[in-house]
Amino acid sequence: MADSVDEFEFFLEKPWSDGLPVVTPTEARVARMLAGTTRDPDELIGHIPPMMEPATVRTVAIHALMAGCKPEYLPVVLGALQLMLREEFNMNGVQGTMHGAAPLMIVSGPYAQSIGLNGGNGCFGPGFRANASIGRAIRLMMLNLGGGMAGVASATIFATPLRYTACITENLEKSPWESLALSKGYAPTDNVITCAMVESPRQSFDDVSDEPVRLLTGIADSMVAMGSWNMHARSDMVVAMGPQHAAICARAGMSRADVHAWLVAHAGRRVRDLKGGGNFRPERVRAMAPYAPSAQLDPDNDDCFIPAIKTAEDLQLIVAGGWGPCTAICHGWSGGSKAVHGTYDLP
Repeated sequence: MADSVDEFEFFLEKPWSDGLPVVTPTEARVARMLAGTTRDPDELIGHIPPMMEPATVRTVAIHALMAGCKPEYLPVVLGALQLMLREEFNMNGVQGTMHGAAPLMIVSGPYAQSIGLNGGNGCFGPGFRANASIGRAIRLMMLNLGGGMAGVASATIFATPLRYTACITENLEKSPWESLALSKGYAPTDNVITCAMVESPRQSFDDVSDEPVRLLTGIADSMVAMGSWNMHARSDMVVAMGPQHAAICARAGMSRADVHAWLVAHAGRRVRDLKGGGNFRPERVRAMAPYAPSAQLDPDNDDCFIPAIKTAEDLQLIVAGGWGPCTAICHGWSGGSKAVHGTYDLP
């Protein structure tokens, strides 16, 4: 690159970024990034839809570098991308959707703690390099290798700030319960990533409730809406309880599994409350019936209860955020994706 060319302006003028400056991927910097893994730089991780450009360890490292990652973040980026390319996660669908959903990573295990991923105060927001750059690396690959740019391959109407970056961990220090990974059967020493296609978090603020049923009733209400895809299709959802809210439940003797089951059973709406607007269609209710056989879904019965969570495994319940009377709820995407989870390799 000529000395007269500003490297940051050069990249910002190209369709290679998310609109923010990127770190220039020089050969020396790429070599340093590749030191974060022992995998062969030419190993193919997969092809990113819809353009289906190949993502090798080297190209993943380049995008991680551009996003601002440290070399020690690279194993998480590689592991997350492998999970997201699973067929059931349907990256191709979310790349082209009109919706604004994004793939959210929940990183569990000791490695997440060692690299400084934040699950406490402000975990969904700015100020934390590991969270911001790991999530951004995935997004840059979805743009550059997958072509998921608004108005090009993506028909998204509004998109969402979650499409800049979407990576958090749990607040295990202040959680009264086991981690999400342990609830899925992993060991405490396992390093695990769970990915779900979701909307940006909406917050359920409750500084009044001091017992679980009242508290969870409010949270369950925030999990439903006429315009939420969770009411009209089998969709994933992430509920990130603040430590203060989780503590109210734990003090009353409720385990994580108890809270999970309560929300699955009680978050929903009657047909009469849904059919007046939003996405309600009788055929959509009938299509959901195989996923919730015990609910006996009937669009012609005004008293029929439509659960927001059709299958219990679709609710990812974690404890995250700082101390305060708030829980964050991320609604799901149109039923086109199924959450995935798995371990990833360390260097």
